[in-house]
Amino acid sequence: MRSCVVQRQAAVLLALLSLTSVLNAQQHVDVPTVSASAQDVGSLDGIRRAFYEVVSGAAGQPRQWSRDRTLYIPEIRFVSVNVGKDGKTSAATMTHQQFVDGANGGMVKQGFFETELRRATRSFGNVTQVFSSYEMRQRQDGPVIGRGVNSIQLFNDGSRWWIASVVWDDERAGNPIPKELLP
Repeated sequence: MRSCVVQRQAAVLLALLSLTSVLNAQQHVDVPTVSASAQDVGSLDGIRRAFYEVVSGAAGQPRQWSRDRTLYIPEIRFVSVNVGKDGKTSAATMTHQQFVDGANGGMVKQGFFETELRRATRSFGNVTQVFSSYEMRQRQDGPVIGRGVNSIQLFNDGSRWWIASVVWDDERAGNPIPKELLP
């Protein structure tokens, strides 16, 4: 009898795990390789503009993932800082492909526009750090659904700009955007 109960519990657990994996499955998005646009990578303003343009678009509109990939070093890491219900901070790290696979479905289905509010830039030699505050909307003229700050690390190799990493944190209670990064 006990063996049947354990087997049923195991079967239910496997069914729940299968359902969870199906619900959390991310669809792979093919990102063809293209050459970088000199307009995108020739200046800090160009790469910052492209950074926001490539992810923005109306519902049903494909995102510019190939163009996006040209902005980054090949081994780029994206880091999303999150605070759980327990108040603990964690970081989710992603490659470009993992970010695309995880973000594309929702962005295309619901629409997504990310717009820079203000930035603070510091440079030393060929290295630049940009703190860029942003707001998010599902429609270009829709209500703001969130805000936060991107920390973007870049370098210039003598012929173009590259984004080496991006770390972001969303605004929330107890974590407002600093005044110097507000419009």
